[in-house]
Amino acid sequence: MALKRTALALSALFGLIAVGDALRCNCTNCEKNVCETDGACMASTYYIEGKEQHVRICINRDNLVPPGQPFYCLSAEGLLNTHCCYSDYCNSIDLKVPVPTMSSGGSWGLVELVAVIAGPVFLLCVLLMVGVFLFQYHQRAYNHRQRLEVEDPSCEHLYLAKDKTLQDLIYDMSTSGSGSGLPLFVQRTVARTIVLQEIIGKGRFGEVWRGKWRGGDVAVKIFSSREERSWFREAEIYQTIMLRHENILGFIAADNKDNGTWTQLWLVSDYHEHGSLFDYLNRYSVTIEGMIKLSLSAASGLAHLHMEILGTQGKPGIAHRDLKSKNILVKKNGMCAIADLGLAVRHESITDTIDIAPNQRVGTKRYMAPEVLDETINMKHFDSFKCADIYALGLVYWEIARRCNAGGIHEEYQLPYYDLVPSDPSIEEMRKVVCDQKLRPNVPNWWQSYESLRVMGKIMRECWYANGAARLTALRIKKTLSQLSVEEDVKM
Repeated sequence: MALKRTALALSALFGLIAVGDALRCNCTNCEKNVCETDGACMASTYYIEGKEQHVRICINRDNLVPPGQPFYCLSAEGLLNTHCCYSDYCNSIDLKVPVPTMSSGGSWGLVELVAVIAGPVFLLCVLLMVGVFLFQYHQRAYNHRQRLEVEDPSCEHLYLAKDKTLQDLIYDMSTSGSGSGLPLFVQRTVARTIVLQEIIGKGRFGEVWRGKWRGGDVAVKIFSSREERSWFREAEIYQTIMLRHENILGFIAADNKDNGTWTQLWLVSDYHEHGSLFDYLNRYSVTIEGMIKLSLSAASGLAHLHMEILGTQGKPGIAHRDLKSKNILVKKNGMCAIADLGLAVRHESITDTIDIAPNQRVGTKRYMAPEVLDETINMKHFDSFKCADIYALGLVYWEIARRCNAGGIHEEYQLPYYDLVPSDPSIEEMRKVVCDQKLRPNVPNWWQSYESLRVMGKIMRECWYANGAARLTALRIKKTLSQLSVEEDVKM
């Protein structure tokens, strides 16, 4: 009844009349639901008491004012949707009115409630996350500044009591638990209280000095400022967790000293008076026992370098990439310590990535493996770098064995390939000899007369295979030489 009354009211309002053969429209409450007009058909949808209602009627021409936008054809947003048209039965369409944002009772809809609750919660979460991030960032920055810049003498007694010697420091390093060296500000304090004594070597990186710290000798490697990357890299490698080993040069401290005119980059390590293996072999011949001690200790150091130790206090595998007699030091007890780790690469097994030094230096051409010379080495495979180290170790063994005094016979010191290439060979000259002609240093026949030299010769040949994968591992070499040391009754 309400619908019927509404339709009648609208008809009366619009002055509805029937005019002969005119426009036919759908009509909500007319006979046969059809009406005729000389004006327009209208369809309208509106809400009454929250219920959607539809009305279809005719509008005569006189009521289509103003022209172009008749008043009776206008809609009211959210309440009334009206449509006028001018063809037969064109008002049969169903119109929709957008649902009001609030019901007659004034309560919130579901979407509005979710938006009102979730919006502030989301904003609060974002603010909390930003706050936590900023706190952690500033905490890390503060800790970093503390590590690099704290030189408060009041803190010094914790690590550098006046009666502490170099040996005490080294003991603290090896028992502190971290296995990665002294705190940085202690390193800086040590470095800045060293008194340089004399220069003991020069290289492409800079100079090596003997220095004094609290009565003990230390070696100070001073890098030129253009070699900053090499200095940083070597200091970084030496401070790898659990790297410290009796056959790897003992790292003490790193520091960059700015005197206002230039910057000195210091790397402080243990001092070994015999110098490098190259210097030692030039000066002295060695006994069979001495040869075994030098060779076994070098293999032990390289095996530890190559070895990966898993766990929270683990150690990544490290390849040297520039192994040679000038980068191996001879200790007072006649054993070796591998040094100069500026070109080393680390292997992170968890991500299977290789951390390659960010500098342009390459290894020493004379000691480069065949796959390095002809550029066939697989740079994405860590074992490739270890195999290249083994090739170089075989050349070092040849240098040692030549100087072995067996039965009163020993040869003068020579570098590998001394008889095949110039004193400073190019990569092309080395590639021609090693890769194309497949030549290797000469192993004398008389070595077969002595078991130790025979074993050394066999190890060398198995280090020099053209195929890197066929070469011995450092651990295998260490085990073979350990067995030889037992047979020869060598005291290590």
